[in-house]
Amino acid sequence: MSSNSGLHNEQSTVKTGDLVENELLESFDASIDDGATRLSRPTAGLMATGLIAGLDVGFGVLALLYVTHLTGSELLGGLAFTIGFFALHLGRSELFTENFLVPVTTVITGHAKIRQLFRLWIGTYVTNLAGGFLVAALLVGAYPALHGTAIELGEKITGRGLSVESFMLAVLAGAAITLMTWMVRNAKSEGGELVAVGAFGFLLGAAHLNHVVVISIKMFAGLLIGGTSYGYLDWLALSSFAALGNTVGGLGLVTVLRLMQIGGPEIQRRRGSQQVLRRIRRTSGRS
Repeated sequence: MSSNSGLHNEQSTVKTGDLVENELLESFDASIDDGATRLSRPTAGLMATGLIAGLDVGFGVLALLYVTHLTGSELLGGLAFTIGFFALHLGRSELFTENFLVPVTTVITGHAKIRQLFRLWIGTYVTNLAGGFLVAALLVGAYPALHGTAIELGEKITGRGLSVESFMLAVLAGAAITLMTWMVRNAKSEGGELVAVGAFGFLLGAAHLNHVVVISIKMFAGLLIGGTSYGYLDWLALSSFAALGNTVGGLGLVTVLRLMQIGGPEIQRRRGSQQVLRRIRRTSGRS
């Protein structure tokens, strides 16, 4: 009796393990396809998607400023900030830091070129900041009552400077957004996706993680108001520092670990199949 029970438990464990492995590989294959779509997007589409993402996050910063001003609570402000991330997710726009996990997976498996990856990163980065600057200008003009709160938040960012603390907060921000991307891809329902988006949006807003787009919008607002202790060169230095930390967190922590979880043989198998497909295409083109 106990022997049969043990055999049954062992079979159940194997089946469960196979199920998890299959789901992981299905998600991996879907990431390759999704990444190929992103990387081959026309320039106009890429620019529009990045610009809208900057606007989305900008509205989250507006909500954060407004609620923090009214309540004096950073936690409630962080909760309000999630509006920007819900807009980001439901509108299918893309932050610079959302383009670590999926597109890198596509390039690693040979389904896209690395120059396409850099084109995506640079285009999304620049347009995220442009969209954020636009929203910052609008909220500064529309809400004079928020000027004091905006300047205070900007000064907090510059107060950390180019420090170890600032860099670690940037690493955490990059890892958090990339982990959010991973969770969204593996969620079983739209509700599960929204929970992941809301949770990490709250963490980013309430814990003041050093995300390049978020801190840039806050600093832009202060710069447009005037009277700050920092200038545009300070913003450039701090935002570049944050972007580096975001990249280290998103690529070095989450993306690399995901690829290790998939394993070298599976990655090589997909790279090999892509090489075979390319040879077939060349051969058929010659004939």
